[in-house]
Amino acid sequence: MTAPQAPSTIPLPVALVADLQDALLMAITDLKRLEGLLDHATNNLLAHFDAANQGLAGLVDSQGDALNQARHSLRQGVTELQFHDMASQLIVHTGKVLQGCAWKLADEAIASEAGELALKTEPIPQRPSPVTQSEMDAGAIELF
Repeated sequence: MTAPQAPSTIPLPVALVADLQDALLMAITDLKRLEGLLDHATNNLLAHFDAANQGLAGLVDSQGDALNQARHSLRQGVTELQFHDMASQLIVHTGKVLQGCAWKLADEAIASEAGELALKTEPIPQRPSPVTQSEMDAGAIELF
């Protein structure tokens, strides 16, 4: 029986690790900004849909087919807003992966000094992204 081998390591300069960690943290910041932009655009879109629906409510019944078609289009548009939920989940998941990598790099590259508490980090998610749906159809619901 052979003894278990220690994992191989490659020494990296602390400056390189610090630069990589900075880049990962910058990517996390950009993802948070993207999430904010998606939230803002989605809120505006919902407000426009609501305004259009309210405007359609004032039309007379003589235009019933056009009114029904317009309302149907609005309902389909609202279904497309599920994209925001999926995109937000992807952003959060990717941010957790990047943050886990950044902290793991720091933990592995920079040794703790005597008496210093170990860096408490969150583990890198082991599962792929929770969002698996790639398209959205009106009336279709996929629970994830």
